[in-house]
Amino acid sequence: MATVIAAMLLLPACNRGRHKVLEVAYVSAPQAALRDQVAAIFNRVGNVKNGERLEVLEREKRFVRVRTSTGIEGWIEQRFLVDQKTFDALQKLTADNQNDPVQAPGVLRNETNLHVTPGRDTEHLYQLASGAKVSILKRDTAEKQSGATPTARTTKPGVKAAAGPALEDWWLVRDDQGRVGWVLSRMVDVDIPLDVAQYAEGQRFVAFFVLNEVPDSDKGVQKQVPQYLCILTEPHDGLPYDFDQVRVFTWNTRKHRYETAYREHGLNGVLPVTVTKADFDKEGTLPVFILRVKDDAGAVSERKYKLNTPIVRRVLAPGESPSRPVSRSTKRKRG
Repeated sequence: MATVIAAMLLLPACNRGRHKVLEVAYVSAPQAALRDQVAAIFNRVGNVKNGERLEVLEREKRFVRVRTSTGIEGWIEQRFLVDQKTFDALQKLTADNQNDPVQAPGVLRNETNLHVTPGRDTEHLYQLASGAKVSILKRDTAEKQSGATPTARTTKPGVKAAAGPALEDWWLVRDDQGRVGWVLSRMVDVDIPLDVAQYAEGQRFVAFFVLNEVPDSDKGVQKQVPQYLCILTEPHDGLPYDFDQVRVFTWNTRKHRYETAYREHGLNGVLPVTVTKADFDKEGTLPVFILRVKDDAGAVSERKYKLNTPIVRRVLAPGESPSRPVSRSTKRKRG
């Protein structure tokens, strides 16, 4: 009986200082300090890191009292937190796009937030460091922040441009921890090898893929050299297509340099591009790439191509005919 009474007396003392959990929040800053009080002079009682889960105990204007998973309690600025809804939205975005084909590797120019949807004012949680490597998955556009001057958006040659709000491009990316989110495209450099990047001709690389590798012997040095499919577009944000140009660079083993084996313009291209292999009887197993293009009515169809070095040819399905002439330049000299 004495033990029960003692326990009852101790219970209020154990709960003293404990608060009811109002909700759960997550840290959206790289790191933030927990303070013992909301005042000009305070003591730091702990630190929290990006993505850390916190229990919200109390709110006061711009500050929130929280508890960490280790039991530390303190006040933190509200602007450093996002709610459970934002966390769940990013988790769903990650799950929905976890297996999407990578269109190109990228490197971040600055510290960059992973947003739930394209747009500078949209919710975000994780912040990636400058120089972080990401995998580029998709492209979209969003209106620039309020106050931006309306611009004329470019369409196809010969088609009158439509006036509208200023748009900027966004990439859906996956980081090295598998987290997926939207980042402003100008914050990402497509990490294309310099050997082919030098042939941009003023255009923007959207994606690139290694189709295969060929053996080369230069001055007694044996090596395997990759051959590339490159996806490009005009260097402007807000275009109504993901890409409008395709080039294939093959390696000339006699001259030891890249040459343009194929190029095509005027595409209303849509990501993703797919690269695979297929058996072509006497030709053997060859690299294959599939482009997705949109017609004037907005319908998306697939175009299949094969590389039998150094020739690239369209692979037509039974009953299919080319929808437009293809402009090609075989073994065009580069360099």
